[in-house]
Amino acid sequence: MALTVTVLGCSGSYAAPGNPCTGYLVRSGTTAVLLDCGPGTLGPLQEAIDLADLDAIVITHCHPDHWLELPVIRNVFVWFVPRSDVAVYGTAETRAMDRAVTMLREGRIDPLDWNVIGPASRLSIGDQRWSFALTDHPVETLATRVDSGGRCFAFSADTGPGWDFRSLGEGIDLAMCEASHGRRHEAAGSPHMSARQAAAAAAVAGAERLVLTHLPPGCDPEAQRSEAAGVFAGELEVARPGLVLTV
Repeated sequence: MALTVTVLGCSGSYAAPGNPCTGYLVRSGTTAVLLDCGPGTLGPLQEAIDLADLDAIVITHCHPDHWLELPVIRNVFVWFVPRSDVAVYGTAETRAMDRAVTMLREGRIDPLDWNVIGPASRLSIGDQRWSFALTDHPVETLATRVDSGGRCFAFSADTGPGWDFRSLGEGIDLAMCEASHGRRHEAAGSPHMSARQAAAAAAVAGAERLVLTHLPPGCDPEAQRSEAAGVFAGELEVARPGLVLTV
């Protein structure tokens, strides 16, 4: 099986009608990993995979639109699809927030096996190799790189313009980058990228293909794509729920 990325939700900062917050299913020959689990992503996840077949969850940072479905997923694995072996990888801040809202009945074992990671972490999850880089964001936020079967997928997570894909190394086949606003807002000092900045971040790293994501509700996808096209010469598209990308 090829390395694929399924968009479960890609709305920036809060959910749009018909579009949950951030969440992607990264699949390869033997492995299925949930990358971020923002509010509303559990439903689309079940459309894409049997929850018993989920191997791990990787969370990029502690902002709620990227992880707040995790307590709901825990409930599923405690009460409905009993499991005790689901590895979770995320930052220390995310771990602390999850611990603060976790309420397990006495005698119950947490089905989520938490592992705190940072920018220097390297993971082997089935036939996928994961590496990370610190982005330009107010909290510890990890851009991710996934290598499997000779193909490479890279995800910016949330970041301002002080970061680009070079920090994740060479040979990126598919770059997915947040594009939370348009060029006219760049001077405002947002901790997020414009579509033009996202395109530049991918182009400077030599990425072959770019997918814009994390557009907030009301943002015009075609306008964002047009801005990015002025900078990125490769294949370019905008993420949408249900989109399956073959890396």
